[in-house]
Amino acid sequence: MSVGLAFLFLPAKLVQSNGSHREAGASAAASALIGGGVVGSKLMLAPRLPCCSWRQRAWTRANCASAATNPTAHRHEFVDEEGNHVSRNISNFEPSIWGDFFLNYSSPLASSTQQQTWMAERVDKVKEDVAKIVASSVAWDLHHRLQLIDALERLCLDHLFEDDINAALSQIRTANLTDCDLHTVAMWFYLLRKHGYRVSPDVFLRFKDQEGSFLANNPVELLSLYNAGHLGTRGEIILHEAVVFTRTRLETILPSLEGSLAHDIKCALEIPLPRRVRIYESKYYVSTFEKEVTVHESVLQLAKLNSNIMQLHHQQELDIITSRWWKGLEIESKLPFARDRVVECYFWMLGVYFEPCHSRGRIILTMMIAIIGIFDDMFDSYGTMEECELLTNCIERWDTKFGYGLPECMKDALRKILDSYETMDHELARDEKYRMPYLKNFTIDVIRGYNAEVKMREEGYIPRTVHEHLQVSLRTGACHLLACASFVGMDDIATKDSFDWVSTMPKIVKELCIILRLLDDLQSYEREQHTPHVASTIESYMKEHNVSIEIARKKIHELKEDTWKDFNHEWLNPDHGVPRQLLERVFNLTRTMEFMYNQDDNFTNCQNLRDTIHLLFVEPFAISF
Repeated sequence: MSVGLAFLFLPAKLVQSNGSHREAGASAAASALIGGGVVGSKLMLAPRLPCCSWRQRAWTRANCASAATNPTAHRHEFVDEEGNHVSRNISNFEPSIWGDFFLNYSSPLASSTQQQTWMAERVDKVKEDVAKIVASSVAWDLHHRLQLIDALERLCLDHLFEDDINAALSQIRTANLTDCDLHTVAMWFYLLRKHGYRVSPDVFLRFKDQEGSFLANNPVELLSLYNAGHLGTRGEIILHEAVVFTRTRLETILPSLEGSLAHDIKCALEIPLPRRVRIYESKYYVSTFEKEVTVHESVLQLAKLNSNIMQLHHQQELDIITSRWWKGLEIESKLPFARDRVVECYFWMLGVYFEPCHSRGRIILTMMIAIIGIFDDMFDSYGTMEECELLTNCIERWDTKFGYGLPECMKDALRKILDSYETMDHELARDEKYRMPYLKNFTIDVIRGYNAEVKMREEGYIPRTVHEHLQVSLRTGACHLLACASFVGMDDIATKDSFDWVSTMPKIVKELCIILRLLDDLQSYEREQHTPHVASTIESYMKEHNVSIEIARKKIHELKEDTWKDFNHEWLNPDHGVPRQLLERVFNLTRTMEFMYNQDDNFTNCQNLRDTIHLLFVEPFAISF
């Protein structure tokens, strides 16, 4: 195995874990990814990009070179080899807001070996203190045990006490709830369902009056019930009623509230707690718990230390991805039509697994979302129909020699992309090599879907029903590929059976794909009307039911919510033999989609993510030593 990334990891004592073999094994396996001048691709996101060309003609190599000299322009005219005038949109995306920031950034945490040694020693001691608190919680009442588990998870400390938390949840599952208030019951329901326990919603029946309304007016109770209700499945009427009831009440009282409770309610109304990405909010909860003195001081200190340690790991991974891989693609000069979002891409995939032990998996997954993103931009923003057909043929044959007639910039990107797959293969152990054919087959499937959408766009075809639309578009979101990719860099928990399972497009992965497609269409519809673009599910719904756009948007939103119920059902009734750790990656992918499409396409409109990324990757907690 190469040692190109051997410096990626901090001293072993800084890699905090629960002591499981998974942690140590993954760190060792990850120590060599992307070594030795890897070239690859650009970043991606799961959605399609706005189309910029309509019935375009082929370009020559000279066209690509000319376009690269003016990457910020909107439209360029060129003459092809036959003397025909050709018009292409080159770029209408904001440039990267980070530039080379993370290539040049030097964290104050990394500047002192003495401080790193102190952190390693200190975190071991504080972890022991918190372990004692977790152990002693067995004697606590149910409410306080639930609060402790919830706090550890919001602070992203649960992976350090995984066995203890699992044991506690197993005990809590059979707790007597007779004398518990609604807040406690809702927390109990939320935490157990979040961890895959199919507990009955009948626990909420005693909190309804004779008229069918819930006996809840306290904002804390309303919020807890609202969040719990979003782990419901189809047919669980009481949970649906709970969501409708609490949302109305919370929207009414929100203007009169302030502080952290108002913040939590506002965030929940945007994205309910079960769908939120914990790592993106962990630092906020450290500050909140500290101000409100609701968590033991040792827990807060461990949270700060752990956050700083993870930040160092994430900074180093970002440096590796950008300096040894991303820069080799030369986005600005050679692919000016593409989004330059490598930092946002890494940030996105951090939501799938944030723990230091998953470094190899996180880097591979970042590479894959970037690779698919470049393909997305080629098909959706740049290539003509003829070029897209040629590119599809190359990918199906997995060989660049069939790309005669492609613009030089596309051929160059294709070469680097295929090199990146070889790099990923090189970083797998001999008994893991079987994983790459699955990844390649998923890639081919996505590319075929992109090509099909190009043909639909060129023909102006609107699928007659949403169901027909999803036959193609649930695949072009590439979430099934990302689900597979999230397994590739993991350790032996990901078996061949797991890859066989994910390759069948199981229901939970299908629901992930549908949720992404509907989210994307809801946020991108207006923008995409300004340029020719493949029809969205909104247009198909309008055509199918002969309704206005307002009604269609509402119905697509309702379909998204129903799909979440189907997703919850699969989460609570997993396919036999699939490890929960792998299903958690699929769940986390789905959570990141909700975040990235919360009221906007936050990936393309990257300014929306600036503050969160800066807080997570740049600002450490101040800790005296």
